[in-house]
Amino acid sequence: MSEGRCIIVPMTTLGAIYLPQHPPEALRDVAVAADRAGLAELWLWEDCFLSGGVAASAAALAWTERLRVGIGIMPVPFRNVAATAMEIATLSRMFGDRVLPGIGHGVQDWMGQVGARAASPLTLLREYATALRSLLHGEEVTVSGRYVQLDAVRLDWPPAVIPDLYVAATGPKTLALAGEVGDATVLAGGTSPAGVTEARELSGAKDLVVFVPALPGDSAGRLVAAREKYGHAFAGLSGTAAEIAEGVRLFAAAGATRVILQPLEEDDPIAYVRWVAEEVRPLVG
Repeated sequence: MSEGRCIIVPMTTLGAIYLPQHPPEALRDVAVAADRAGLAELWLWEDCFLSGGVAASAAALAWTERLRVGIGIMPVPFRNVAATAMEIATLSRMFGDRVLPGIGHGVQDWMGQVGARAASPLTLLREYATALRSLLHGEEVTVSGRYVQLDAVRLDWPPAVIPDLYVAATGPKTLALAGEVGDATVLAGGTSPAGVTEARELSGAKDLVVFVPALPGDSAGRLVAAREKYGHAFAGLSGTAAEIAEGVRLFAAAGATRVILQPLEEDDPIAYVRWVAEEVRPLVG
């Protein structure tokens, strides 16, 4: 990055990810450390076949006082939409706006492993998100779709305050759909600032979440290794806290309203959330 360069952008929310490759029992200490350090958001992944996103988020919310917790994301083929509505409504009634529920059509190979691979993931996501939003608004829902069938279903305990629905998306069609059926769009880790701009144009999302691999110190080699491991473009940041903060501003300038920093599996998750909250956040502006 250029010496002395300063990028002025509107305030963006900065958060961190707790990777599910760490054991579930380690989450408590990480969540408490994040809360005490003043981290705004901690996002949890429901990758197959690691830890459950709903159970983990409920525990993290119960252990903390101010921390907002995102589920990024719940794969919709996994759960009946009424069950998902019940889970989100329950969390929202207990923890208010600290709950950030995310859904997506899931990784298709994983969905195939559990016998839930949809012939048309976009159709499923459209039907599911539409029904889910209606249920969370306290409506009685009857629908007979290709994938979603409900007969006069209404939540007895809908959310007192309806949460925003975060929808994960990658390709152009999914991005357009996410902007149509969701309140916010979630982009995968490794998305570049140019990719953020393109995603914002395709989705029309006012709230755009991007997961950004970010490593302290001289870690460029570790990012290269991650690119090789995951086999796709893996845009990330490394360097001092000031250099990371400048990178965050680049993503914000590209249209991201929430930049959620992502460690690698070998990073200490407690040290990481403290670093994001105490060293990077004050420099973002």
